[in-house]
Amino acid sequence: MARILLVNPPHPSIGSRIPPRTLGECLPPLGLLSVGGPLVDDGHDVSLIDFEIDNPPTIEMARRIAAEPTDILLIGHSGSTSAHPVISELTRRVRALAPKMHIIYGGVFPTYHHREILESEPQVDVIVRGEGEETVRRLVTAIEEGAPPCQIPGLAFREDRRPVATAPAPMILQIDDYRVGWELIELSHYSYWGQKRAVVMQFSRGCPHLCTYCGQRGFWTKWRHRDPKAFAAEIAWLYREHGVEVVNLADENPTSSRKGWLAFLNAMIAEDVPVTIIGSTRAGDIVRDADILPVYHKAGVRRFLLGMETTDAKTLQAIKKGSTTSIDREAIRLLRKNRIISMVGCVFGFEEETDADYFRALRQIISYDPDHIQAVYVTPHRWTPFFREAKDRAVVQADISKWDYKHQVLATRHMAPWRVLVWVKFIEAVAQGRPRALWRLLCSPDGDVRAGIQWYYRHGRLVWPLEIWNFFFNDRPKKIGKSVSEFWGAPQDAEEEALGRRLTVKRVASGELAPR
Repeated sequence: MARILLVNPPHPSIGSRIPPRTLGECLPPLGLLSVGGPLVDDGHDVSLIDFEIDNPPTIEMARRIAAEPTDILLIGHSGSTSAHPVISELTRRVRALAPKMHIIYGGVFPTYHHREILESEPQVDVIVRGEGEETVRRLVTAIEEGAPPCQIPGLAFREDRRPVATAPAPMILQIDDYRVGWELIELSHYSYWGQKRAVVMQFSRGCPHLCTYCGQRGFWTKWRHRDPKAFAAEIAWLYREHGVEVVNLADENPTSSRKGWLAFLNAMIAEDVPVTIIGSTRAGDIVRDADILPVYHKAGVRRFLLGMETTDAKTLQAIKKGSTTSIDREAIRLLRKNRIISMVGCVFGFEEETDADYFRALRQIISYDPDHIQAVYVTPHRWTPFFREAKDRAVVQADISKWDYKHQVLATRHMAPWRVLVWVKFIEAVAQGRPRALWRLLCSPDGDVRAGIQWYYRHGRLVWPLEIWNFFFNDRPKKIGKSVSEFWGAPQDAEEEALGRRLTVKRVASGELAPR
């Protein structure tokens, strides 16, 4: 039996740091809990420390970790890229205090940057690449038995002091085979949506679409979903046994299968529990489901973030969004008709944007008439197709803890970063302060809708001015003399092709595979 400690480090983003301090809200680390449940079932002594709750200094975190009777430390964060600097510093301190502890690192960023991490972070022993539930189980068994990890797919480690990686792990076809370890946390510490007890859950993994800026298809390989009745039963159990009132779906696209999603909605109605469900989906799925949107509402769905990304038809086509402005507008209308709050995700920072483009975007957003908007900046993660498109663009934010979609990281051809910021903040202010939006904020006849809108405004009034302050006084973007490709190196598909060639050569050399 191994003594295993799961650690969720604090995330540095403004949105993560403001709510815990002022609104008393924080969400549990689903990824670590998903790995922890199977480890508990295997008989290991598993515990979890969530530093998102109290956000102590790094040295205090390291001391608390080192004080635990731990054989294996598993660390990772859902905000993978921007959390990496925190994880890097924390694990270095832990290694100094507990030199015999095995340190295992997982998540999206280490999955795709395993070589650089193993070269620059000697304290990290092994990196888990991709889905971790089965890979971690096998790795822990190997550590217990003193066996080398080279036969376990989905890992990266050092061999003769050089980074090596095994073949990708097989995709988990049956997500329900691996349970979430809810017993590892005190659920009363987590709340959302107006200080209601809340959890993060996944009905599905992956996305069947090919948007160029998104890497979810590559990480999850294929879209699949949980058993609808089992998923609804787990939500009902969380409500009845632990008082959970809000479920925040971490899915990229939970509604991809109309049949599977409708089965889940009907199962939730049958469970008859007053749980609020919020999440993200595509505008096209909302339009497709116009006839069953009353079922959405009856099942507890109260808000959907619609990833519209841009209001420009040409840009939608270029990024392979697979939507149109008319579909986007209709989706918002249908959600409002069915008393479901709409949040529109708008991505800014594309290379050729001008003042005229921002003005047109503002007019288009107002014509959409969403309840909320979420403005983010296009970010060139090297595992996305967009990385190749942006490879020659200048990086203006070298601190990857700011690569959280809320900071501009790429230069635009026609506009300085301060002008981009002014436009984005102006669009947010106008969109959220227009008369229709304020009427719904103060006077919406639907109590659930009004409460959800008011909750969002409470967050926005704290985050919005702090983002402006930080831009000018703490983390103002500036040219660093590097393009995207110079900053990150080769795109991920080139790395994967090289890894495949190295694995093939190794198998030929060992006699496992006959040379061609």
